[in-house]
Amino acid sequence: MVRRSPPEPRRERGQAAIEYVGVLTLLLVVALAVVQLGIAVYAAQQAGTAARTAARVASTDHQEHRAGAVARQSMSGWLADDIGVTSTRGSDSVTVTVSVDIPSLLPMFSFGSVKKSATMPRD
Repeated sequence: MVRRSPPEPRRERGQAAIEYVGVLTLLLVVALAVVQLGIAVYAAQQAGTAARTAARVASTDHQEHRAGAVARQSMSGWLADDIGVTSTRGSDSVTVTVSVDIPSLLPMFSFGSVKKSATMPRD
């Protein structure tokens, strides 16, 4: 009687490499999303800073025309190119609204813009 050995299981060559590529892709997508979120938060922070600075300058006597230039100067250069600044003068206050386009890491996606406003009493 000849003993037969059980058949060897088929080797699953490359299985670990395929799993590694799948996990690595997922990690890269998550990292990209985290960086994009950071850019959006930074754009919102810069818009708020620009609005407060521009409102502070616009609230002084006869300086409302400088609000746009001051808003651009108070922001990081790479964000200051695509901003919109509006100034509204009230009887005793000035409101400045700054709109900043959120930069995208991937050109095929658009994340819109963020708007921040600041109101300062007029001098």
